[in-house]
Formats: sequence, C-alpha cells, structure tokens
Amino acid sequence: MHIGIIGLGKMGNNMRARLRTQGLTVTGYDPDPAVTDVASLEDLALALPAPRIVWVMVPSGKITDDVIHSVANVLSAGDLVIDGGNSRYTDDAVHGDFLATKEIRFLDVGVSGGVWGLENGYGLMAGGDAADIERAMPIFDALRPAGPRNEGFVHAGPIGAGHYVKMVHNGIEYALMQAWAEGYELLDSRKDLVTDVTGSFKAWQRGTVVRSWLLELLVKALEEDPEFTEISGYVEDSGEGRWTVHEALDRAVPVPTISAAIFARFVSRQKDSPSMKAVAALRNQFGGHAARKS
Repeated sequence: MHIGIIGLGKMGNNMRARLRTQGLTVTGYDPDPAVTDVASLEDLALALPAPRIVWVMVPSGKITDDVIHSVANVLSAGDLVIDGGNSRYTDDAVHGDFLATKEIRFLDVGVSGGVWGLENGYGLMAGGDAADIERAMPIFDALRPAGPRNEGFVHAGPIGAGHYVKMVHNGIEYALMQAWAEGYELLDSRKDLVTDVTGSFKAWQRGTVVRSWLLELLVKALEEDPEFTEISGYVEDSGEGRWTVHEALDRAVPVPTISAAIFARFVSRQKDSPSMKAVAALRNQFGGHAARKS
C-alpha cells in the first residue's frame, strides 16, 4: 500500500517512519523542505496511485481546515482523507460533508502514543464508514502496537466518533497526570521522612494496583532530574481537556476529577509548584511537549 502524509512534525515524521518499517510506501508533504518528500500538494497527489489515501497530521483548527480544503483541490472522486490530528469532533462532520461534495471519502482518527509511538505503536480510535475503515486497515495495523487488534485499535462509530473517544481519553489523561503530580508533591514535602522519593515511585512499578505507563514515565523523568530543577511548573493545555469539560457540561455528566485537573493547570501559570513541575515533566516524557526551563 502507498499512502500520503501531510504534516511531518514530531508525530507525522515518526508515523511516516513506522509505516515504512512495516512495509508500506509513504510519500510525505510538509512546508519544511528539510523533511518533505515532495515540493507541493500537487506533487503529492501525482505521486500516489489512485484511488489515493492521504493522512492529514497537522494542528487542529484553522490549519486542519485549510489543509483539507487545499488537498481536496488536488484529489479526485473516490480518494480517502484521514484526519489524524487532534481535531475537535464537531469539526469532523463539517470536513466530511465538504469532502462528500467532491465525492472524496473521510475518516477521523484519534491517535495516542506521543513520541514513543514510533517504537511502541499508536493507540488508534477511528470514526467513519465501515468500508472506508476496511480500506485503511493495513495503515491502522501498521501503526498500532503488536498484539490483538482490539487492544490498540477501535472503530468507534460514524464520523466524529474517533475524535470524540480521543477527547475523552485526553480528559482522563489530564486527571491521571494530576494525581501522580499531587502524590509526588506530597512525598517531596516529607524528604525528612521519605529519603528516596524516586525509589518509592519505582517500587510501585511491579505488583501494585497503580502500576502504569505514566508511572514509568514519571520514574524516568525523576531519574533524569530528581528535583525537576531544569523544568518550570508552567503547564499548557492543548484543548482536548477543555473540550471534555465542555461536553460534560452539555451532557450534564459530572466530571469533577477531570475538571479539577484542568483548573490545576491554570494554577500552574500563577505559581511554580512541585506538582505542576511533575505534570510538565510527564507531558514532556510521553508527548515531547516543550517544557519551560526554570
């Protein structure tokens, strides 16, 4: 299979590499001449066999809107566009309806795995028509982790379902990270009693009910910088957490833990706290998100 990828940043570039190691042919386009395979979207379309599959991996919002409208001008009826960025699920119906006017198919796919996805594979949450899912399945199989398909991939429902599931996933992620960060601050506050904070977290990695990949990443961050002296407690939020809370308000679903985690990030912008340094360090570990230096 031969596919195109638009957007070769941290995620897109790693996804291109993983697809190639899994035997797929990938042609990538990016405005950065240092990473692109072709010079333009027109060249990308010419390089791909019809019917084409193009994976869009760019920031959500206007950039995704612009790319989808631009690529539609160089594609043909029967081609398939996959939005793998962190788009808001409400944008998916708009994009799908627009592409349908040109008889171009559309899937939305939430992607989790961050900078570790190249090595470990990505968790994939897809929305769209079953026939389009089946057509793209060799791509999903190449990107997901090894093992049973249903442990790394889900066809969550129609267009919009993939990004909806990813939104909720990220809301949960916010809350889990905040819990780890608060636990770190409490342990760190009693160094007179707990003389090995890093070792305490490390001891939880086997045999305990709280063992997890986030715990492993927190241990890794602590081993690299035990006092988080090289990192600021200022923590960004990329949107999905806010969208989760907005959706919960619209649905009258109580999400106090996720909401509190969002508000804690706002607190981080007012003062430099140990717990928010831990959240910033975790975001850097799993997603490669830039962390401000102290």
